[in-house]
Amino acid sequence: MFKKRDNIKEVEEGKYLAPKFDKNGLIPVITTDFKNGDILMHGYMNEEALIKTIETKEAHYWSRSREKIWHKGQISGFVQKIKEMRIDDDQDSIWLSVDIGSGASCHVGYRSCFYRSIPLGKIGNIEKLEMEFKERKKIFDPKKIYKDEPNPTKL
Repeated sequence: MFKKRDNIKEVEEGKYLAPKFDKNGLIPVITTDFKNGDILMHGYMNEEALIKTIETKEAHYWSRSREKIWHKGQISGFVQKIKEMRIDDDQDSIWLSVDIGSGASCHVGYRSCFYRSIPLGKIGNIEKLEMEFKERKKIFDPKKIYKDEPNPTKL
């Protein structure tokens, strides 16, 4: 579907999109808020999700836990509207800059999936390493929004 990756110079400095998907057919995606640059989430796309994202101007991801494509915000209403989409130098990761309005990107209810901070420095007991919550207020109640949808977090 996309241009064949047959020349390093073309991949690194050419004008044609030639994404490199991993052995599972996925490419990592980092998603940020276009207004302030906050990291909202990290996810993956397969070829179909990437094409849908480009064509609809809304983020579609491959859910590894559900094993299917998911249109971000389809259930919650917090659709990620693409403001800009970039690919890195060797075309093996994508950066989305999105508008989520006053919504959220985290299925737990926080605005960002990166709502906790890991402390730095000497570690005492690694099993008791306490994180600090950087976001304390949830934007929505996941139980009300997702109802009977299975939680995508797996142990």
